[in-house]
Amino acid sequence: MRRKSLEERIAERQAQRPALVGKGKHFEHGPAKFIFIFLIVFIVLGHLLGLVLLMWLDIT
Repeated sequence: MRRKSLEERIAERQAQRPALVGKGKHFEHGPAKFIFIFLIVFIVLGHLLGLVLLMWLDIT
């Protein structure tokens, strides 16, 4: 009897594990959600402020 390949053993283990994320739930960790939203808002505000600054200096 031959031993299953590493890929087959990993696939079996992953199939037995419960799903990490429930239906309709993208973040299971609260701080990760906070950091993600903070970064998105920070980047968008940075771009908007940069655009306003460039328009005010009449560079574009």
